[in-house]
Amino acid sequence: MQDLTAMAVFAAVAEAMSFSQAADRLGLSKSAVSKQLARLEERLGARLVNRSTRQISLTEAGETYYGYCARMLAEAEAAEEAVQQLQGDPRGRLKVNAPMSFGTMHLAEAVAAFMCEYQDVTVDLDLTDSFVDLIDQGVDVAIRITELADSSLIARKLAPARNLVLASPAYLEKSGTPAHPSELKNHRMLIYSNATETSTMTFRRGGEVVPVSVNGPLRSNNGEILRDAAVAGRGLTITPTFLAHEQIRDGRLVPVLSDWMATGRGIHAVYPHRKHLSPKVRAFIDFLAGYFGDPPYWEKGLP
Repeated sequence: MQDLTAMAVFAAVAEAMSFSQAADRLGLSKSAVSKQLARLEERLGARLVNRSTRQISLTEAGETYYGYCARMLAEAEAAEEAVQQLQGDPRGRLKVNAPMSFGTMHLAEAVAAFMCEYQDVTVDLDLTDSFVDLIDQGVDVAIRITELADSSLIARKLAPARNLVLASPAYLEKSGTPAHPSELKNHRMLIYSNATETSTMTFRRGGEVVPVSVNGPLRSNNGEILRDAAVAGRGLTITPTFLAHEQIRDGRLVPVLSDWMATGRGIHAVYPHRKHLSPKVRAFIDFLAGYFGDPPYWEKGLP
């Protein structure tokens, strides 16, 4: 049992990358956390953490060991939740992962509202645009706006992620308004670099599919940067409505090619397959679906 405790302590250090924060999370002193980790390293005969005066980092052995520790803790938590499910009340720590822009613009307020309603649930919210392995990182539920290729995960669609081709009135006045997707090759495109295909965009209208090769002055893995560059008149961009609804409503951005559908993806809640879905995960997913609405609130008043 001491080994299991040490593994839990190490996992907390690895997640927080801080002895102090791990100690606070576990309700232990910083010295107790350090001693547990030192004993674990001595027993394993391997250094798990590189320590310096300013920061810590995982060694190669530490990264490997953390994957196993995270899975162990996730299974232990699942066992506890399976029992708690009999009580029916959502409670405990809920670890959530989400994309940065959607997280700051929409999920943050939703989480705050959820915590007001479910006060026995504590939320650990991590925002990143990088891919996260839910099982290895011990994530309970992730919000993903992408193709869902991992069959070991269960997904529930929360809302559509509708994409529009947008430009400022000033840009359209100067460069003209494209009437067909093929004309985009002659325009300055602001390109989202996290997309699977960054140099080709696909448009659909009825049964017609048009792939378009594009280029432009700016590529970024952050949609807000592309949106703001479009507002400034730097080019055309394909942006989801949840990111640009305010700019469309007040006229700073104008949709073009409205009869064509730029490839869009749904906003999904994704979670690892488990026999027992915990009350806290079920409550969180149900809450988000109701909070965003059908259609979602950011779609109201848009073309």
